[in-house]
Amino acid sequence: MFDNLTDRLSRTLRNISGRGRLTEDNVKDTLREVRMALLEADVALPVVRELSIA
Repeated sequence: MFDNLTDRLSRTLRNISGRGRLTEDNVKDTLREVRMALLEADVALPVVRELSIA
């Protein structure tokens, strides 16, 4: 479970760090990927939603 989460988060961060310039869409896409990875790792939905608000 944690291996998959680590892999997904690492891949997501590598993907965004490879871009020359960050746009609002890049950040939104990255946060969506992080939220999906957390949900797949069985993190509680209220916790994931809190991340969206922060």
